[in-house]
Amino acid sequence: MTTRIEQLRAALNGAALDALLVTHPPNIRYLTGLNASAGAALVTRSECTLIVDPRYLQSATLVAQGGSGLRVRLASAGLDAAIAEEIRSAGVQRTAIEAAYLPVARYQRLAALFSDARPHPDAVRQQVEIVPTEHLVERLRVIKDAGEVATLREAAGRLSAVASRAREFVQAGRSESAVAARVDAAVRDAGFERPAFDTIVASGPNSALPHARPTSRILMDGEGVVLDFGGIYDGYCVDLTRTLHLGRPGAGFRRLFRAVEEAHAAAIAAVKPGAYAADIDGAARRVLQRHGLLEAFAHGTGHGLGLEVHEDPRISPLAPPRERVEMGMVFTVEPGAYLPGIGGVRIEDDVVVTESGCELLTNVAVEL
Repeated sequence: MTTRIEQLRAALNGAALDALLVTHPPNIRYLTGLNASAGAALVTRSECTLIVDPRYLQSATLVAQGGSGLRVRLASAGLDAAIAEEIRSAGVQRTAIEAAYLPVARYQRLAALFSDARPHPDAVRQQVEIVPTEHLVERLRVIKDAGEVATLREAAGRLSAVASRAREFVQAGRSESAVAARVDAAVRDAGFERPAFDTIVASGPNSALPHARPTSRILMDGEGVVLDFGGIYDGYCVDLTRTLHLGRPGAGFRRLFRAVEEAHAAAIAAVKPGAYAADIDGAARRVLQRHGLLEAFAHGTGHGLGLEVHEDPRISPLAPPRERVEMGMVFTVEPGAYLPGIGGVRIEDDVVVTESGCELLTNVAVEL
């Protein structure tokens, strides 16, 4: 954790900032190890202070005792008041905030408190400049260290074991919701804390909707089923999709499946250090275009994985034009194609970028 905080301090110095107020829980966890639904971390050029309410005081104290150099401040009179007092006590003048995660109402409340709060009655009033920023911590999180990769590798192996039982779950006569419940139970039984998101089970015509949700619809022979699920293991998220078919698939569905399978392989082959994120997406898109299915691909090819199920990098045509992937990045590769009247197909795996290409973290066979 100390190394991560030092890396953040270097970024603050480069931006001429005195401090960063971290309020996004995954970022707090990444920097300090505290797993909490509320709280803040104030990172200055010399200290990192965890500010918590009484619910998390014991957890924060245990984290600080781990030798990470953290201070803990109890917000006994309200979290925002304690944040303001801590900022004034630290004597910082330019405090960055995580603009993507701080609602306007709370920003305005903090701004007023920053002006009014004083460390003691005789303190000289000092105006604190609030600087909206984005991605200061996320730029650190995007490159996983060896411990994070090991956790994600273990998680992906466990998720693959669940996926290997897909045909046990996906059976004609069951509702989509019943299948999702079985998948979620298997995810928990595999040692995950909980599903990483609401499990998707989309059968028949519903499979042509990229982000369908399970319904009471009954699965029937002769149709495809998209099964998209994930889990959180030791705080880290993994994500996997397989498309199955109940009974013998027709020519149209088989053509769709093979095209997506080819696009999936092309995107994975394009992953290597220095590759542009948009080019990895483009590798999948070119395959689908060749099959006349480009318009049927309605989303990006992948997204980062880590403490959140959707992180940087974006493997998408909307990725920054010069954004490259680097060793240690972990993300999904999930091309799909969706045709009303035939159904949808998506194949998703998780990869980590290595020195020479990528390692496939999920390892369950793709079968039609």
